[in-house]
Amino acid sequence: MRSHMRHKVRTLLVCVGACFSLMAQAFPLVGDKSLVAETGDGQKIRLGRVTFTPTGQGQASVRVHMDPAVMRDHFLSMREFKCLAAAQEVSCHVPYPYANPATVSVNNLQWLDHHLLFLYKKPADFGAKLWNGIIYRWRLTTTGLEGLPQAVDLNQISAPPDRLDVPPYGPNDSEPFASDARWIREMRIE
Repeated sequence: MRSHMRHKVRTLLVCVGACFSLMAQAFPLVGDKSLVAETGDGQKIRLGRVTFTPTGQGQASVRVHMDPAVMRDHFLSMREFKCLAAAQEVSCHVPYPYANPATVSVNNLQWLDHHLLFLYKKPADFGAKLWNGIIYRWRLTTTGLEGLPQAVDLNQISAPPDRLDVPPYGPNDSEPFASDARWIREMRIE
């Protein structure tokens, strides 16, 4: 019985590995890719690009470039942010402030989560409220990467983490938003 179960588990793991391998072939983490926001009113807005540079062993370094023609300068709480303003909400990119490996693989996209942190605010609000943070949790699809917004408190990174090589926001440090809570409903990298 145990040997039969082990065989089933081993077969399942091989299948999962094959699926990730096929997705990676369909959407390789190599080169410049467009970063696109999908909004509640149906717009698809190209915010910039994400550059993936292979580093070996199935990993790639990741670098984010916001388009200054789309992501405008906003000075909030004595600091400059690149923001996308809409009538209902302003979404601002929050660059991860500490040295880090900035590497991803098809099995681990956590540093991508951290390089695409955002905060949101109402247009009439003054200043940046770091407890209104957004972390996009990314998953690989056959056509690209899809990131869904989750609530996170950016005050957690107001001081450097103990370990710079470990992403400070683990899966249990964020909460999903209701599907229509944020103006940017989803991000895509394609």
